[in-house]
Order: sequence, then structure tokens, then C-alpha cells
Amino acid sequence: MSAAQSKAIRVGAVAYDPKVVTIWEGFKDYFAAHGVAIDYVLYSTYDAQVEANLASEVDVAWNSPLAWVKSQIVSHGGCRAVAMRDSDRDLTTKIIVRTNSNLANLADLRGKTIAVGASDSPQATLIPLGLIADAGIDPRRDCRVTYHNVMVGKHGDHVGGERDAAKALAGGHADAACVLDGNYPVFINEGTLDPGTTRVLATTPPFDHCNFTVRADSPETRIRPFVDTLLAMSFQDSAVRMFMELEGLKKWLPGRTSGYAQLEKAVQRFNFYGAAASSAGN
Repeated sequence: MSAAQSKAIRVGAVAYDPKVVTIWEGFKDYFAAHGVAIDYVLYSTYDAQVEANLASEVDVAWNSPLAWVKSQIVSHGGCRAVAMRDSDRDLTTKIIVRTNSNLANLADLRGKTIAVGASDSPQATLIPLGLIADAGIDPRRDCRVTYHNVMVGKHGDHVGGERDAAKALAGGHADAACVLDGNYPVFINEGTLDPGTTRVLATTPPFDHCNFTVRADSPETRIRPFVDTLLAMSFQDSAVRMFMELEGLKKWLPGRTSGYAQLEKAVQRFNFYGAAASSAGN
């Protein structure tokens, strides 16, 4: 490794789509033009990325919400969220049913079939199933949950599993389906769901999505140039606008962790990460 490479801030990202390379090549050039050397390392799963970040193989990890929760569990709270997209804040998931269904509330889902996304999707599986559990129905015991395990390990960073869940509802193979608020109109506009054939049964409280995660003991002198340059990135800058659009944001914001409470609760409730998750809040 050259001296220049060893000084570069190493950023981990998960390759859930070919566009990830395009995005990070563009960001790398942008950072270089602003005097900050970065390099990116792509992982096939978030589990691998979490391990790499905690082992200091990367300095910053572009984490899904579930990867953030796992990072905190494994490190016993030893991580910080330093930045996120404007589009990562205050999302909701819709539990949708067919318009002609007689289901009126979450209690009516008892004994019904619920179509969800991948088993590790926060927005299309864990969080909405947590909402159902909050209503007094254990989805593991009182319902039939059908998972649509597209690209497990990517934590639902794609719409494949959600789209398949919507198709299951439309095809009469499920009584309800869980989809991210922003994906619901997409599925209608693209024809996956015919207009007027579905309605919202329930909506989760708002939650947050991805963040850039660093270890709490990371030297501020190494992390600060990355964060400052990232937060100064402007959507009006033609040199970087395309890459921001591909990443789905118009502005980078400081990281916050208040929006992960629902997911943290679901991970513990469903024992998603085993004994470590069960004891995380103790």
C-alpha cells in the first residue's frame, strides 16, 4: 500500500446495485477535488461490512439501519452515526390490504397471511411486524408471514422483496402486504398494483434509514474531513448532482439515532441477532 493510499479515508459500502460503483467513483473524485482523499471498499453483505468497520478495516461504513443496530449491539454501543441523507429521515411503512377486504384494523390480521419483504428488511419486515406485535398480535404465532427473500444480506436496500410482497397481495396470495411509504405509489404507477385496488390498513410511526457509522474511538482528525466535506456537498453543484440523485438525496445532514427505536425494539422482540440482541437493552 502506498503512502497516499494509507492516508485515504476508507469508506465501506454494500454493492446492492451496479450503480454503487458509479456513485462512489463520483464521490471519490468530488472529495479529491476538495482536498480529501477517500477510497471505497465494497462488500456483498452488511454483516461483512459491520465486521470490517469494527475491525478498523474501514474508517466509515455506509450502513443500513439494521447494520447500525448490529454495530451497536456488537460494539456494546461503541459507534457513532456521523451523517445521513435528507431522505433517510422520517420514513414510514404502510400495511396495505385490498380495497374490498373486510379488514378494518391490525387486530383483524389475526389468522391472516401477511406478505413482507426480505427477512432482514427493516422497512418491509421487521418494523411493520413490530407494529403488528404492538397491537397484541404475535405475527410468528398468530399470523402466516410470507417472506420474499430477494438479496438477503442487503437489508432491503432494493425494492425487489417489497415488490414481490405487493404482487402477492394483488394476486390474492396474501391478505396484507408491507411496503415503504415511498414505494407504494411507485408500485401503483408501474402497474404492480392496479389503481384503486388497495388501501392502507395501518402506518408505522416515522423511522430513520441509513447512516454513516464510525467507531466511537475513531480519531476525530481522521473522520472530521470526511464529514465536513460530505455535509458541504451541494445538490446545485453540477459536478456531483448526478451522483447525489443516484444516491437518492438532495442534502446530507448530521447523523441522528433517535429514529431507530422501532427497529431496535423489533430486533430484540424477534431475537433477530440472538442472545446479543435480547440483552442489548439491559
